[in-house]
Amino acid sequence: MNDDGDRLKKFESNPLIKRSLLIVGSRRSRLAMLQTEMVIDELRKFYPWMNFRIKNIDTTGDRILDRALVQIGEKSLFTKELEDELLESRIDIIVHSLKDLPTSLPNRCCIGAILKREDPSDSLVLRKDLQNLSSSDFNSMLKNSLIRCYGTSSSRRIAQLRALQSSENETISIKDIRGNLNTRLDKLDNHERFGYDCLILATAGLKRCGFASRISTKLDWFYAVSQGALAVECRSDDDEMIKLLRPLIDEQTALECTAERVLMKCLEGGCSVPIGVRSRWPSNSSSVLSLETKVLSLDGKQSVQ
Repeated sequence: MNDDGDRLKKFESNPLIKRSLLIVGSRRSRLAMLQTEMVIDELRKFYPWMNFRIKNIDTTGDRILDRALVQIGEKSLFTKELEDELLESRIDIIVHSLKDLPTSLPNRCCIGAILKREDPSDSLVLRKDLQNLSSSDFNSMLKNSLIRCYGTSSSRRIAQLRALQSSENETISIKDIRGNLNTRLDKLDNHERFGYDCLILATAGLKRCGFASRISTKLDWFYAVSQGALAVECRSDDDEMIKLLRPLIDEQTALECTAERVLMKCLEGGCSVPIGVRSRWPSNSSSVLSLETKVLSLDGKQSVQ
């Protein structure tokens, strides 16, 4: 029997895996659905006989688009409604961007798997008619008189932008932008109506949605806790599901993100607090994780690193 046949026989004969259908909770955006399909594809590698159904659920963060995240103030903006469905057993698992998942989960909820991390960096995306101004030197772009209006809804990105400002480029403006990735890019390219010159976005989301070609430059600054990683949430008392998810775990990513999340929990940070991190594994060691963090004031004038 070939390797695939051996693997199929192994899992079909496993008495711990009895389910034939998994109902997967997901937000509705294109990025959320792509990420959910990515997780389902991984599960199919280990459980090829299993059927999957996606249940789309709107969250508070998806519904409230006329205010910046910091003005809404809640910590479970993109998770609460999904977790309510999970706890009522109307879905079996939830696929999250791990950066959206609060460090304190509801009772009976747990992270069952953290998958291999995509590039965790932020990227600058110029509107299409300015793409010829792309440069690997972000500081020089900050001084460019044609790149004045930056779109972002992240307090961490805003604070780091403000920290980089000098007397030479104090004319830049930062304008809130909400909505899914496609909507944001459409607004960026409609300059006459919306006024954006560029956006700061997660590199991972751009890559997953097929927009890697829109990246003007990657930013060498502190990214969000767990940015670029996907997590699968399940009920903590669902032993079978926890076993079922185990093959999806990427140990290095899980260690990085766990360390970052513990740090953020100790600092009592959330979406509204400008906290950034950088995790690195020194090239001469696979067992030592280097974790840097930066906490900034909202105006970027003060920071601790």
